[in-house]
Amino acid sequence: MPEVTSRIGTAGHLRRILTLGLPLVGSHVAQFAITLTDALMLGWYGVADLAGQVLGGTLFFVLFIMGSGFAWAVMPMVARASGAGEDAQVRRVTRMALWLSLLFAALVMPVFLFARPLLDAMGQEPKVSALAGGYLALQGWAIAPALVVMVLKSYLAALERTQFVLWVTLAAVALNAAVNYALIFGNWGMPELGIIGAAWASLAVNIASMLAIIAYVIVSTPKHALFTRFWKPDGEAFVTVFRLGWPIGLTNLAEVGLFAASSVMMGWLGTVALAAHGIALQIASVSFMVHLGLSNAATVRAGNAMGRGNGPELRHGAWVVTVLSLVFAVATMLLFVLLPRPLLGLFIDPADPARGEVLAIGTGLLAAAALFQLVDAAQVMALGLLRGVQDTRVPMVIAGISYWLIGITISYVLGFTLGWGGVGIWLGLAAGLGAAAVLLMVRFWRPGGLAWTLDQPVKAPGAAKGSSG
Repeated sequence: MPEVTSRIGTAGHLRRILTLGLPLVGSHVAQFAITLTDALMLGWYGVADLAGQVLGGTLFFVLFIMGSGFAWAVMPMVARASGAGEDAQVRRVTRMALWLSLLFAALVMPVFLFARPLLDAMGQEPKVSALAGGYLALQGWAIAPALVVMVLKSYLAALERTQFVLWVTLAAVALNAAVNYALIFGNWGMPELGIIGAAWASLAVNIASMLAIIAYVIVSTPKHALFTRFWKPDGEAFVTVFRLGWPIGLTNLAEVGLFAASSVMMGWLGTVALAAHGIALQIASVSFMVHLGLSNAATVRAGNAMGRGNGPELRHGAWVVTVLSLVFAVATMLLFVLLPRPLLGLFIDPADPARGEVLAIGTGLLAAAALFQLVDAAQVMALGLLRGVQDTRVPMVIAGISYWLIGITISYVLGFTLGWGGVGIWLGLAAGLGAAAVLLMVRFWRPGGLAWTLDQPVKAPGAAKGSSG
C-alpha cells in the first residue's frame, strides 16, 4: 500500500477546524450561558441564593458530566464509522449511547432528591445547604433530557452537522433568560421563587432542547433511523459504547470533581467566599468552553483520520488545533489580569453590602485562574486528541492521579495548612491541571506513540459488525 500523506496543508486544516469548531464553540458557550444567566440573575437576587446555586449546580454538573462519558464516546466512534462508510455502525452506537445515558440518569436521581443531607454532611452552611437541596430536588429531573441532548449533539458533531446544534442552544439561552426573569424575580405576574425559579427554568429549557434536537435528527438524518425500533436491544454495540464511554465518564468526573471539591473547600471559608468562587469559576469556565469546542473538533478530525488510516493528516491537524487553543489561552490570561473587577462586578448588585468583599476575593481568584489558562487548554486538547484515536483508559488513570492526588492535595495544603485561603485552593487546581497537561500531551506526541502509529487503517476496539438494529 502506498504511503498515506497529509495533503491539506496548514491553511486547509485551520479552515476545516474552524468550520467544524466554531459552531461547537458557540454551542458550548451558549450552553454554558444558561448556567451563567442563572448565576448573574441569582447574584442580583441575593448572595445566599447565588451560593446555593453554586453548590447545587456543582453537584448537578458533576453527575451530568460523568454521565456524558457515553455521549462523548459517540463522537470518535461515529466519526470513525462515518469516515469508513459504516452507516449501520453509526446508528447502533448512537442508539446504545442513548440507552446508557438514560440508564445513568435513572441511577443518579436519588442523589438529587436527597441532596440536602449529603450537603450537610459536607460541612456546608445550613442556609446554603437548604437552598441547594431545594434547587436540586427540581433541577435533578433535567438530567435525562440533558444527557439525551448531549448524545445527539455528539452524533451531529461527528457528522460535522453543527449549525443546528448552535441555533437550538442559542434559543435555549433566550428561553432560560426569559423564564428566569419571570420566576426568580416574580415578573410578568408570575410568583417570585428565587433559586427555585432558576430550577424550573433549567428543567423547561432542557426538555424543550431535547424535543427540538430529536425532531431535527429524525428529519435531517433519515438514513440512520435512530429512533426506529428504538426499544430493540443491541448487546454488542451496548458493550462497545460502555467500554469506551465509562473511562471518559470517570475522566470527566475526575476533572469536574476537582472543581467540585474546590467549591466544597471554598464553602468552608464562608458564604461570601463561596459566592466569589462561583463567580470567578463562571468567568474562567467561559474561556474553557472555547477550548472544549476546539477539543471536540480535534476528536472528530482525529476520528475521521483514524477511519481513513491517515496518520500524517491526524498529526498535522492536531498541531494546528493545539496552537489555536493556546493562542486563545494567552488572550484570556491578559483579560483576567487586566480587567478582573469589571468582570466580577457584572454578577453583583452594586447595592449589595457584600459586594466589596466578593470583588476583593474574586480578584485574587481570577489572578490564579490566569495561571492555569495554558495548562487547562493543553490538557483538554490532549484529551480530545486521545479520544479521537479511542484511547481512554490510560488518560483516565492520568486524570485521576493529576487532579486528585496532586491537585486536591496541593489545594488543601496551600488553602488551609499554609493559610492562603481561596487563592491557595485555586493554585492547587492549577497544579493538578498542569500535571495532567504534561502527561497527556506526552502520551499523544511521544515518538512512537499513538499519533505516530495511524498511517494504516485501524479497526476500532470492539467495533460491532453487521447491521443489527
